Amino acid sequence: MKNKKLFSSEQDKGKRLDLFMLEKNPEFSRSYIKNLIVSGNILHNGEIKKSGTVLKQNDIIEIVVPENSKPNSKLENLPLEIVYQDSDLAVINKQQGIVVHAGNGNHSGTLVNALLYHIKDLSGINGVLRPGIVHRLDKNTSGLMLVAKNDKSHRILAEQISNKTCIRKYLAILEGNIKQDVGRIEINITRNSKKRTLMTTSADLNVGRKAITEFKVLERFEHNCLVEFNLKTGRTHQIRVHCKEFLHHSILGDVDYGGSICKLISKTSPKSLGQYLHAYHIEFMHPITKKQLTFETPVPPYFKYLLDKLRTMQKN
Repeated sequence: MKNKKLFSSEQDKGKRLDLFMLEKNPEFSRSYIKNLIVSGNILHNGEIKKSGTVLKQNDIIEIVVPENSKPNSKLENLPLEIVYQDSDLAVINKQQGIVVHAGNGNHSGTLVNALLYHIKDLSGINGVLRPGIVHRLDKNTSGLMLVAKNDKSHRILAEQISNKTCIRKYLAILEGNIKQDVGRIEINITRNSKKRTLMTTSADLNVGRKAITEFKVLERFEHNCLVEFNLKTGRTHQIRVHCKEFLHHSILGDVDYGGSICKLISKTSPKSLGQYLHAYHIEFMHPITKKQLTFETPVPPYFKYLLDKLRTMQKN
């Protein structure tokens, strides 16, 4: 841990505690500062206060920041496909079946374990459980992810996602055919009250958080369709729950959200571990050089195999 002490000036009078900390620590994100305040790592005149505490002149603000060099997860030499890497960030292609970071006391076999082994310098804004993780993909969703290698890059990349200037596109094979060729889904997502590990939609704007997904049908088959999704927000299970509850066509293989196991796969063909959902495209501005970067990755073998089979059946 490292300690830091700040003093509010006359110009700081009337400012909120969290906004003051954000000004003094631009390498931190707003959510990270909020977490530090809630966890008691930021003290106002020696006491734990709320984020909205109003400052007076000569207030003493103490901060204890967890060091980046002491991650809870261990280094593991697991396979990791690095699509791009420089001194500020990396773009990786996550495989299906890999959990992004540890949870429930499990600190082994995750993407973070692999990152700690293959990439020595990772940002610490998300704490010791999620070093470098700017955004997540579900365990059985494959594709491109951004990884930050320092806190300044992390903050800027996270702001691009929040401001919707980071473009993230997915490909999915849905069950059945949706009526529209293109469309926009805008409905809140909240925790499922019956099964807390899942999400659900809510028409009540005061419940949950706004979730926006744009979609475009790329190909239609007899019993399925290939759809491109463009994420405008990044809520948990967003595309999956929007497909089930708004489009009423679940993603193939997504048994948690009404999808069924594909019956077109032979015993010797590549097999999916879950939903046919792949983050194939990401576009963003480099946090330091300001250059616009675009990356794409092909769908995994099991995804390609099924697409080829559907196309062959369509021709016949």
